[in-house]
Amino acid sequence: MVVQDSVDAPGVPLEPFLHQVGGHLSVMRYDEHTVCKPLISREQRFYESLPLAMKRFTPQYKGTITVHLQKDSRGRLSLVANPLTENRGPFTVSTESAAVAIWQTLQQTTGGSALPLAQWQHPQRAHSLKESPATALLRSELHLKAQVPSLVEDANGNLTEKGSFNPWGLHCHQAHLSRLCAEYPENKRHRFLLLENVVSQYKHPCILDLKMGTRQHGDDASEEKKARHMRKCAQSTSAHLGMRICGMQVYQTDKKHFLCKDKYYGRKLSVEGFRQALYQFLHDGTRFRMELLEPIQHQLQALLSVIRSQSSYRFYSSSLLIIYDGQETPQTPHGSSVIKVDVRMIDFAHTTYKGSWNEHTTYDGPDPGYIFGLENLIQILQRIHEGQ
Repeated sequence: MVVQDSVDAPGVPLEPFLHQVGGHLSVMRYDEHTVCKPLISREQRFYESLPLAMKRFTPQYKGTITVHLQKDSRGRLSLVANPLTENRGPFTVSTESAAVAIWQTLQQTTGGSALPLAQWQHPQRAHSLKESPATALLRSELHLKAQVPSLVEDANGNLTEKGSFNPWGLHCHQAHLSRLCAEYPENKRHRFLLLENVVSQYKHPCILDLKMGTRQHGDDASEEKKARHMRKCAQSTSAHLGMRICGMQVYQTDKKHFLCKDKYYGRKLSVEGFRQALYQFLHDGTRFRMELLEPIQHQLQALLSVIRSQSSYRFYSSSLLIIYDGQETPQTPHGSSVIKVDVRMIDFAHTTYKGSWNEHTTYDGPDPGYIFGLENLIQILQRIHEGQ
């Protein structure tokens, strides 16, 4: 499915997705329920031919859209998307959104020198929104340098973010803007994938991004890239467990902010360190969320069953997201509560399967590296559950 753009309609300013915890391509927020990312043909074809059994474990594919760079009178760059022709209603920014929270923090750190928040509230359409809070944050080099390095290390070596958002998405977005500006003319149109925002239903989304499998390079990788990825796998838990941490954020209820880890942290972990990090992912700063273990394991077992049935698929360099809400669900009058957890596969730029376009290598049976990682993840969670 390819969604057509409306050429004459005003553009939709894209904001960095503030809950991106890993990866190197910038993920952008299109609207409350939709994110977008640079289109890679192999990934698009994967979503368009996705096996029915896998749909519950991947973001919903919503088509593609055209994106272009836009420069204001002061030479500051932003990304703007041509809005979809379907009726999505007015483009607005909620005063409760994470972007506004960042803007409020930014005002405090800059002594109020930035434009007042009231000027950004209650926009009716994209053309009346001069500059969104997250875009304003990104447009200023000074603000980026002040915000992105604001991770601090506590006595236990944990990185915590004072601004209550994960800086990784901003880091990726800054790098992406710089790359587009250097390599392409300003009027160049780029195609982006539109995907479901899988954390839109969570108030404080806790996210673990796991790079799955024992091999990360695609079949089309150069010898240099192949050697580099093989070295990373050999020197990390990818070789021993079939997975490594690519990033995570955990809401700390006692401090009211996210504890954040990045891919460099994940690469250094031993097998025991990985287990401790998994335990930390399920700890909210005051207690271990034991009630999350069973539903997470249940979903992982269901995913394992699906992966075992996908012959010829190899999910090289893909990630697995484990998501839950840091805001505990209040109990019902009957004393029970609904626990929301989710398990989603993402990033299929190097996925290969029989029948995929221009494939020179085909494989038999399911992906052994991915299965190895899933089985180890389920086993580690089970041991945590049993108190071992």
